[in-house]
Amino acid sequence: MRSNRFFRYLVIAFAALMVITQTFYVVDQREQGIVLRFGDPVRVVNAQGDGPGLKVKVPFLEKVVKFDKRNQAFETDEEEIVAGDQERLVVDAFVRFRVSDPLQFYTALRDEKTAADRLERLVISSLRQTLGSASSEDIVSKRRSVLTRMTRDDMERRVIASRMGVQIIDVRIRRADLPPANENAVSARIKPARLQEAAQIRAVGQQQRQQIVADATKQAETIRGEGDAERAKIFANSFGRDPSFAAFYQSMRAYEDSMGQGDTTMVLSPDSDFFKYFEHGPTGGGR
Repeated sequence: MRSNRFFRYLVIAFAALMVITQTFYVVDQREQGIVLRFGDPVRVVNAQGDGPGLKVKVPFLEKVVKFDKRNQAFETDEEEIVAGDQERLVVDAFVRFRVSDPLQFYTALRDEKTAADRLERLVISSLRQTLGSASSEDIVSKRRSVLTRMTRDDMERRVIASRMGVQIIDVRIRRADLPPANENAVSARIKPARLQEAAQIRAVGQQQRQQIVADATKQAETIRGEGDAERAKIFANSFGRDPSFAAFYQSMRAYEDSMGQGDTTMVLSPDSDFFKYFEHGPTGGGR
């Protein structure tokens, strides 16, 4: 009897636990969801400010489907798109979105994975439409930010029209490049032009260098000539005041030029005027 009573208590406790777990549930502040009764949505949870926390539902008859309330993101696969100038480009994009209407989202998409697949098709369609009217140069560099904004606006209109319960936060074109085969062909086409342009730049630079060197040399010679003339003028004025000092100074310069290196051999008469200042100093002995 005691054993049967314990078994009954155990069954009752288990049943009570099942009822409690089927009745109460918790919604995190980062979550939102809908309550389904026999598969049909009956109410929304934590979407419009009713708040997270402990919630109650009809046990066994109702179940809760939760969705992330935060912004979500995905990257599209690479897609080849024909630009307005018929140039083929490989493009991929980055998309950020959030579930704005859980009931509409569940009705149209059911879950986040299906939403990402559907949104990827939409963004590719928007990219084809937006970039198909622009040149490849605009897409790659000149108007990329403008085209990105146009793509986002077009995708947002498509999402609203589709009643998906999703808000588009941002769309970014991550990559817009030529396919490898086209890129090699374009490189081969523009390489001779770039080489010719580089050769022209080098030729102009060489001419400019030669002109700069010639002008600098001319200017240096002019300055040197003016300096020599000024030096000669200063010497002439100085020597005119003292002829004996002038003779002495010129002899010293001659000694320096001829014997300054220390390895010069000279054959001269001992009484040569060249050495008169060695014997008599600045006066020169009067000879």
